[in-house]
Amino acid sequence: MWDFRTGFRMFLVLTILTGVVYPMAVTVVCQLFFEGEADGSLIKLDGSAVASRNVGQSFVDSVYFWPRPSAISYNPLPSSGSNLGPTSDALRKLVDERREALQSAHNVRPAPSDLVLASGSGLDPHISPEAAQYQVVRVVSARHLDDGQRNELLGVVNEYTEEPTFGLLGDSRVNVVKLNLALDSLSKAMK
Repeated sequence: MWDFRTGFRMFLVLTILTGVVYPMAVTVVCQLFFEGEADGSLIKLDGSAVASRNVGQSFVDSVYFWPRPSAISYNPLPSSGSNLGPTSDALRKLVDERREALQSAHNVRPAPSDLVLASGSGLDPHISPEAAQYQVVRVVSARHLDDGQRNELLGVVNEYTEEPTFGLLGDSRVNVVKLNLALDSLSKAMK
């Protein structure tokens, strides 16, 4: 009987420590030191949250830069890839369809791989600088920009190009969500 009471007390103490105290402590520390990240890395316009810096969104209009494809349509609930392997006929067909759509929209061959292959999480908001440059002509044409405005657009792409983390982890990347929001602001300013 003594072992049961001791075990039950330990169960209660550990439940309170790991189920209440620890999560509350982590929440408080994160809110104090990493408030933006703890709240979802939200991007706000006019006081309203419109996006997250860490979650991709579907942009299909020609006036926007297109993100990496998503096997889950950018829905964060399932957050996963497609489970299609490199020898899958379904994946090959999907990639070929994406490649054809990109090439017909841009009249350029070949399309960068990150515009035809989905990210592992399905939520990646980044593309390579090469993928952004690949889309510049289409965006300039769709927005009816002149040469001066085209140079401004290229400046915005360069401004939103992020370097590898700590200068050595990963590759350079462009956050498509932030880039497209900046383009909308730039378009308003150009009018």
